[in-house]
Amino acid sequence: MSNNDLIVSLDIGTSKIRVIIGEISNGAINIIGVGSADSDGIRKGAIVDIDQTVQSIRNAVDHAERMVGIGISEVYVGISGNHIALQSNHGVVAVSNEDREIGEEDIERVLQAAKVVALPPEREIIGLVPKQFLVDGLAGIQDPRGMIGVRLEVECTIITGTKAAVHNLMRCVEKAGLRISGLILMSLASGMMALTKDEKMMGTVLADIGAGSTTLAIFESGSLTAVSTLPIGGDYVTSDICYGLKTQTEHAEKIKLKYGCARTDDSAEDVKFKVMRVGSNMEKEFSQLDLANIIEPRMQEIFQMIRQEVKRLGYHDKINGYVLTGGSVSLPSVLPLAQIELESNVRIAVPDYIGVRDPSFSSGVGMIQYVTKYVRTRGAVGTKRATKAKVGNASAAPKPGIVEWFKNMFKEFI
Repeated sequence: MSNNDLIVSLDIGTSKIRVIIGEISNGAINIIGVGSADSDGIRKGAIVDIDQTVQSIRNAVDHAERMVGIGISEVYVGISGNHIALQSNHGVVAVSNEDREIGEEDIERVLQAAKVVALPPEREIIGLVPKQFLVDGLAGIQDPRGMIGVRLEVECTIITGTKAAVHNLMRCVEKAGLRISGLILMSLASGMMALTKDEKMMGTVLADIGAGSTTLAIFESGSLTAVSTLPIGGDYVTSDICYGLKTQTEHAEKIKLKYGCARTDDSAEDVKFKVMRVGSNMEKEFSQLDLANIIEPRMQEIFQMIRQEVKRLGYHDKINGYVLTGGSVSLPSVLPLAQIELESNVRIAVPDYIGVRDPSFSSGVGMIQYVTKYVRTRGAVGTKRATKAKVGNASAAPKPGIVEWFKNMFKEFI
């Protein structure tokens, strides 16, 4: 197995940090290793404690390394949060070749031209997604290489984020002893895995309901057109169970996963369980119906907030359906509840790979698919067969700056 066969994704979530190792063989992806660890230092999708986050990343990486016996040195890192913003821009260049044939250099120059945009000092570009190219005014071109023309244009979406959030994320990964091959917007990665080409064209909302936050990505006309983050997720359900059953968070999470149901109509009153209550040595018995009475109102609120946010963004009448993903949609009866509350076509997206058939792995698997399709730079793998280097040593190695790896990442985007 050569280095160029492997891609490693790092998904830093509020409740879990997940590392996924994908092997690329003849263009097909095989998931050969998965590592996960409890996420400490993250609140509502934002890093609040760097040291705890670093340790959690190390734990997840160690878990994945033990599974496959390969040391991980480089990763692609997913980024999301309410600091992410999208804006459209336009780039124009003259074709440089004397014979007017458009080559790689022209494509790179027009993408660089599209990145020339005025930004506030606290923001920076973290990604660029071409919507279409134009050659001498002819629109709708996806790949202009080899075409003849005088003027090359690109219409694209520029992804920006706050410097503090981006650099804190990079700092955590680097302190964990890893090199960053690139930052990938989680909404793009999830969309790669979860949505069909027709869904992206017709207008679809991809709702990634995690533990601490819910990320909305709206796709229309084949492109990502809007993103938004709501500060609510599965942790709120767990918190409600804590108060409702008067038990500890750890117990509430286990009860939610084992007995939880999102609708009272689908819950069973004869399914019983006992709970150790706070401030007491006595256990009290509850039914699944009791638990559903706590869970259903909060899940209804989450879907109502999703619908209101889509309306606020101005896409309410343009949406033909919703696709749900993320760990919190694994709860039984979430789908029928979502269909009622969203009043639309709804489905749940699950990765179709052995070992990761769970909505919580959608972003991590999507990142590997995204890299496989769009990022073709050398050294994109980030694994080594030798004994794993000491974590502290990696920080001494020269690391590519954000400008360098961003430039390389989109050098061969098409």
